[in-house]
Amino acid sequence: MLALDQLDTICALSTPQGVSAIAVIRLTGQAAITTVNQCFTKDITHAKGYTVHYGSIVDEDKVVDDVIVTIFRGPHSFTGENTVEIACHGSTFIQQRIIEVLLQNGARLAEAGEFSKRAFFNGKFDLSQTEAIADLIHSQSEAAHQIAIQQMRGGFSNDLKGLRAQLIHFASLVELELDFSEEDVEFADRTELINLVQTVLELVQRLAQSFKLGNAIKNGVNTAIVGRPNAGKSTLLNALLNEERAIVSDIAGTTRDTIEETLILEGVEFRFIDTAGLRETTDTIEKIGVEKALDEVKKSAVYIYLFDCNDLSVADVQQDLVELPNEIAHIVVANKLDLASEAQITAFKESDLQPVFISAKNNNAINELQAQLLDTVDISSLSSNQTIVTNIRHFEALKRAEEDLIKVSDGLRNGISGDFIAIDIRQALHHLGTITGEVSTDDLLGNIFANFCIGK
Repeated sequence: MLALDQLDTICALSTPQGVSAIAVIRLTGQAAITTVNQCFTKDITHAKGYTVHYGSIVDEDKVVDDVIVTIFRGPHSFTGENTVEIACHGSTFIQQRIIEVLLQNGARLAEAGEFSKRAFFNGKFDLSQTEAIADLIHSQSEAAHQIAIQQMRGGFSNDLKGLRAQLIHFASLVELELDFSEEDVEFADRTELINLVQTVLELVQRLAQSFKLGNAIKNGVNTAIVGRPNAGKSTLLNALLNEERAIVSDIAGTTRDTIEETLILEGVEFRFIDTAGLRETTDTIEKIGVEKALDEVKKSAVYIYLFDCNDLSVADVQQDLVELPNEIAHIVVANKLDLASEAQITAFKESDLQPVFISAKNNNAINELQAQLLDTVDISSLSSNQTIVTNIRHFEALKRAEEDLIKVSDGLRNGISGDFIAIDIRQALHHLGTITGEVSTDDLLGNIFANFCIGK
């Protein structure tokens, strides 16, 4: 049953604020069509869904604007309710006047995400699909767009339905055994149950593990560029961006703070962070810059260690790498190839460092470095339509479900009572249900939809 506020007719500007060629004002609710009809010069009371009508919005006898009105009749609309979209001229004055007229005729202003919330309550989307709508709106790269589209169309939801169906089947067998516990009846072979739980557990773990990639694609792959002073970090940033973004000089320690810029490579957004040179220094400001550089490396999904192959030895580079976090994916890059001797190049080639040789100044082999960056972010799963988790809320729910399933698996192997196994199964089902909204609370929904934009 819908709450009283969900029976209201709501309206909002669905296009961005400001002056534009056109703007779109959206209404939804059972009275949406009659609300617009009161201030529209054509009678649309009985208009069919998916029809477009030209006329004027009027305030009493005064024309506000000539508009195009599009009708969507529920349940065949985004929200599942009667919906009207008014396309008007993009003057901010006109936008506000039309909204004022709609409010005078019984509508109210929509809250953040209220259109999507109604779509969820009316069964048009589950909660994970609804969240994917927000991800789609905010996608900044082809990869992020592809994941959002796949989730909005139910890819993730279908995976979760399959998991829940298997768990419910498993739970029913355990619960049935509990009902006949006095007769000591066993409805399923314990080995089969262990195998079933293990299969579900592995699927949950695969989904949870995909979050690292999904989060990077959704928010951009944080990529710190680190190295000693004068290694050419700022020159490399400029070469990657193909513009003079960072100040370049021969003076060691020119970069004292981080500089961040984004670049999209083959549909994946990388956030490059140029950092201060790593060295011992007595300069207070430069010292702060070095500390910030190390912090950026720790927060990065991948980092580029850049060194001057004309200046450092293999041992020098190895010593630097020991002091950097090896558990984070990284690429070793030898810069200033144009200045290095054959002996220096050969020494690095024969070492276990296997660096990428570039000349950032001459823009040499930058494409090879870009290819290695893409290799560190394995996007092959995108092309295979494998589900990728991008939402921290979903990831946390999957990890909780994983913990419960491990308890179930251990319990089956150790002969734990079916009562305790049933509790853990119900908990796993609960956590998976929070992802799609089969289990939800007002607080949860409030937090999710509060992050949506008005008009969506």
